[in-house]
Amino acid sequence: MNKSVYSLVLSDDVVAAVDREAYRAGMSRSAYINKVLAEAVSYITPEKRMNDIFGEIEQLMNSDIFRIMPRPSDTAFAMRSALQYKYKPVIRYGIELTRSLDSTLGKLRVSLRTQSEALIADFAKFIELWARLEQAYIIRYFPDGITYKTEDGKFTRIFRLPPDKHSLSDNEIAAALSEYIGVFDEIIKLYFANADDPEKASELASKRYREHLTAGMPII
Repeated sequence: MNKSVYSLVLSDDVVAAVDREAYRAGMSRSAYINKVLAEAVSYITPEKRMNDIFGEIEQLMNSDIFRIMPRPSDTAFAMRSALQYKYKPVIRYGIELTRSLDSTLGKLRVSLRTQSEALIADFAKFIELWARLEQAYIIRYFPDGITYKTEDGKFTRIFRLPPDKHSLSDNEIAAALSEYIGVFDEIIKLYFANADDPEKASELASKRYREHLTAGMPII
């Protein structure tokens, strides 16, 4: 959504009240006025859509497994979970949405808070396995491929809609993103629970991934 500069004549008292409410909401004056005007004319802004999606994700992911973190920005959402691995390191999931929410929905960032080289190495092995599974079972839905980026203890994946899905409702987007993270978290924990036996860990993780696909896991 493009933005332009407009001149308005407003009462000083009104502006003072706006500034107070904007401060309480943690927003700039312009962002707050844009929000209020959009609501007054029933226009759904990209910020409103993203806020609704993140609110639905928070409801879906609110459990003993995940801890919801403060939102870093209007376009981002974060949560964390604990791996069952020795000292229970924290794994952080961050979702960044695109403002357009069209064929490219956004990206997932997964990161570990650890200095352990062994843990980082095991994480890298799991990410390699996860990418192989997606390349084997869902790549046919994405003619342009699936975009990944990996580095020490970090993994990024782009979320895109398959060509046969031109659009999803905000609730469907929230449900798809939530389920993807839920499945990823479940399977990485299964893998790490058996990390002492890499072959067994890989077999169990692969089997569980296929089970989720059979059960109707969303493709994004």
